[in-house]
Amino acid sequence: DQPTVPSAIQTYQAAHDRRDIPTALAQFAHDAIIVDDGCIYDGISGVESFLRTAASEYTYTRTLISSTENAPDRWLVTNHLEGDFPGGEVDLSYEFRVANGLITRLTISP
Repeated sequence: DQPTVPSAIQTYQAAHDRRDIPTALAQFAHDAIIVDDGCIYDGISGVESFLRTAASEYTYTRTLISSTENAPDRWLVTNHLEGDFPGGEVDLSYEFRVANGLITRLTISP
């Protein structure tokens, strides 16, 4: 049985799947950082930029594979993505840090 991830992570992922940027953005701390594909998105304006541009040219579905609490307020979530992006499918690791109910850091890697 997998542990239940914090609501900010669940809400972010569901909102990002729907491309609901305001709801996704509300799950991040004002000084949050996202690291994805060699790029760093810093602060709430950086997070918003990531949400508006990340994979926006592709259509895909996301399936949760696993979630693990690695330390207090640190979660590793693995998702399987299938879609019309190069390669068609990929498993990605999402390393979340959460503080005070908000995501403070997200690192996405293959």
